[in-house]
Amino acid sequence: MLYKKSIPHIIKESKESGEHTLKRTLSSGALISLGVGAIIGAGLFSLTGIAAAENAGPAVVLSFVIAALACSFAGLCYAEFASMIPVAGSAYTYSYATMGEFVAWIIGWDLVLEYALASATVAVSWAQYFNQLLQIFGVQIPEQFLKGPWEGGIVNVPAIVIVCLLSLLLIRGTKESSRLNNILVILKVSVVIIFIALGWSFIESANHTPFIPTNEGEELVKNGELGFWSFMGSDYFGKFGISGILRAAGVLFFAFVGFDAVSTAAQEAKDPKKGMPIGIIGSLVVCTILYVLFSYVLTGLEHYEAFKGDAKPVATAFAKTGYTFLNTALIVTIIAGYTSVILVMLLGQSRVFYSMSRDGLLPKLFSDLSKTQTPWKTNLIFMVFVSIFAGFVPISDLGHMVSIGTLFAFTLVCVGILVLRKTNPELERPFRTPFVPVIPILGIVVCILLMVSLPIESWERLGIWLLLGLIIYVFYSKKHSKIRKLHNKDQNQE
Repeated sequence: MLYKKSIPHIIKESKESGEHTLKRTLSSGALISLGVGAIIGAGLFSLTGIAAAENAGPAVVLSFVIAALACSFAGLCYAEFASMIPVAGSAYTYSYATMGEFVAWIIGWDLVLEYALASATVAVSWAQYFNQLLQIFGVQIPEQFLKGPWEGGIVNVPAIVIVCLLSLLLIRGTKESSRLNNILVILKVSVVIIFIALGWSFIESANHTPFIPTNEGEELVKNGELGFWSFMGSDYFGKFGISGILRAAGVLFFAFVGFDAVSTAAQEAKDPKKGMPIGIIGSLVVCTILYVLFSYVLTGLEHYEAFKGDAKPVATAFAKTGYTFLNTALIVTIIAGYTSVILVMLLGQSRVFYSMSRDGLLPKLFSDLSKTQTPWKTNLIFMVFVSIFAGFVPISDLGHMVSIGTLFAFTLVCVGILVLRKTNPELERPFRTPFVPVIPILGIVVCILLMVSLPIESWERLGIWLLLGLIIYVFYSKKHSKIRKLHNKDQNQE
């Protein structure tokens, strides 16, 4: 279970031509667009208002900076791996090269939680906004076709439809999918910039005063009336003040999740050694700048307390500008944002299973390519799988599974950098993670802390999912592993 694939061997495989080779069509700009497409979505349009109202107030701006910094730890580690091992598979491939086949299988199986269920989660939200857009034109989707049976409905039809449409687009070709993603990214980024530009002149300074709302518990600690550890375990913690900024940063960390999907497309990048670091770090930088400016304008247009329990804080704040005629454009933008997230996540998942199939850990059908060089059978299988979850499972259950799967993947990538620097210090690294081992260790600590903060149900579901994966590994993958067969062949020859 500790068999590793050498990095030269992995790269050699990726360069082989034939029916199982992906086509390199993505430029550095397309990779940045891919990252922005995966990142900007529900985090910007809903979590900002929630974090401001419940945790940080106007200082949610600082929370975004801290969250971006925390996310950058994992991002820098991803960038080094992606430049060294420019092939499909993301964290799965990196783990195979550093920690062996068993860990690689676990992380590949775990990535299903991140990519496939993230697609389903966003598809459920997409359906609600799509219905809201239809209502503007006098069309209403019956409530029973917007919810699954556990929420009092029958099936979420729009969620299933969007997953199917985007899966079919991915089958058509990566280049075509990238073009649509570029259009969606341009649309949503343009409206975000318009929101910032138009809203800036309507900012009320009173809404930003005080910038950091007072935390009663922190004041008691300063005055010696409450012990530090007592404060940490009290209801005071996280409700404004410094602790509120930190709590909001934990909430908003997930607004940045998605940049790692760029690394799954490494084998389709024109110049991966240069393009992958640019795509990963570039998308994080672009989104951080937009998030900070957006949150500053949002809390300046409306007092943060008004966002408490508000499912549409952007519309609430934008109403203060008088440009209410742009509300429809905002809804369209949110739909575009969600669409690009679903598209990139579906692409990422199919590329992970493509890599696992090429290694023999999954059946060959997962690496079969169409005439347009896309893993079409994988796309079709996940179209069905994701559609079932999107149509029938409540969004809250899906969201927690996505979070813990993502953080687990980030943790192993940071561990992988430490391992590879120790075991293979001589390897060429077109991009080097700075301040090793500090950056990877900080990434590991942050991810584990955030995993611990998730509900116990998330851990139970992760355990059940990994147990299912272990069963598949023992009864199928272990017997069909190509690297294991190669190792046994070499031993027999000796």
